[in-house]
Amino acid sequence: MDTIAAISTALGNGGIGIIRMSGDKCFDILDKIFVPKNKSKKIEGYKMKYGNIISPENKEIIDEVLVSYFFNPKSYTTEDMCEINSHGGTVVTKKILELCIENGARLAEPGEFSKRAFLNGRIDLSQAEAVIDLINAKTNKEAKESVKQLTGALANNINNIKKQLMDIMVNIEASIDYPEYDVEEVTNLTALQILADVNNKLINLENTFDNGKIIKQGIKVAIIGRPNAGKSSLLNLMLREERALVTEIEGTTRDSIEEYINIDGIPIKIIDTAGIRQTSDVIEKLGIDKAKNIAEDADLVIAIFDATKELEKEDEEILSLIKNKKNIILLNKIDKDKNILKENEIIKKQKYIEISAKENIGIDNLYKEISNLFNLGEIEADDSLLITNIRHKELIKNSRNNILQAIEAINSGMPIDIIQINIKDAWDSLGEITGETVSENIINEIFSKFCLGK
Repeated sequence: MDTIAAISTALGNGGIGIIRMSGDKCFDILDKIFVPKNKSKKIEGYKMKYGNIISPENKEIIDEVLVSYFFNPKSYTTEDMCEINSHGGTVVTKKILELCIENGARLAEPGEFSKRAFLNGRIDLSQAEAVIDLINAKTNKEAKESVKQLTGALANNINNIKKQLMDIMVNIEASIDYPEYDVEEVTNLTALQILADVNNKLINLENTFDNGKIIKQGIKVAIIGRPNAGKSSLLNLMLREERALVTEIEGTTRDSIEEYINIDGIPIKIIDTAGIRQTSDVIEKLGIDKAKNIAEDADLVIAIFDATKELEKEDEEILSLIKNKKNIILLNKIDKDKNILKENEIIKKQKYIEISAKENIGIDNLYKEISNLFNLGEIEADDSLLITNIRHKELIKNSRNNILQAIEAINSGMPIDIIQINIKDAWDSLGEITGETVSENIINEIFSKFCLGK
């Protein structure tokens, strides 16, 4: 393969920047632009050399660096690789990258180093996906689950199940090739036992996705209410910063504001929305429509009401919006003497929490309720395996469907070679998780989501 190069660290000011190269010409290119301080010492793999990056044209020193050497096949990509550790900063790292490209490398595509690691057999596709999940992890729990997948926990589990399916297919082939031994009945009985076991294993894996999804994607929480009910104040309190503008003027928030917080190690995406009311303002109407759509799409809706005011038509509309959703009702501004809303007959029928977003009263009760609604305290990224990737979940589901069809076909007395088709399809679906049977388009789509240099 040709030699690729990219900056692997985030652009911007920093102590260190890393420029990575991989490919057959990696060390030849490096020889043109790197002058080690100790030229006589033999280059060894998995060690660093100190020296200068220079311009080959005029021998001008570009930076003082440390270079790491990795010889094939014991490298991230299984190819010859090097990493140039320069001083951080946009100018110097870009200049070194330009020198690499000018002297024979090409700019790597997003995720191409990891893609080569996959294509060269060092990691499977589920491990490659774990790399980007680890980079994007927002909490310790998500990072821990990504590391578990990166070390091959999911691949080992899937491969064991695939081996069971392969054993069935081998037995079926034997019964087809040697019909004179009349072993089809034994083969069917064995197949049913194995398929039932495989189905149970796949059910257990599929059932972990709800918790896995929460760990990876978090919980989307929409804050809705009338203007000046305290939505933005609540957002600021939960974030512990003045993120949203708070004034006495109604209709200040016209678009949504999204931020993340962490509750029990789970990322919670908080969305502050426009106040819901009747208005003739075209822009505000757009914001209100968006608020309703966000509430409909959210995993949880926090409906906040001004406890000092009577229930109005817009409040009743809000209660109607949330009745079929997971919701938490907040009566805000209880720090004021005039707390009349809780005496309303409609509100009395609701479960609510009294808070003061201004005085930080009741916020802990809100967090406890969120945790209880989603059993966050029971979600642990421990030694058990969790499915966190929707692609994996759908492929497991596809595999299960074929397993169930195969079981039904056996029980219906279908020919054994017909049953084999469903079992092969189940095997192929699981192979797409690890990458053995995945299409090139899927591979390209997965790695296109990676950052440059990884």
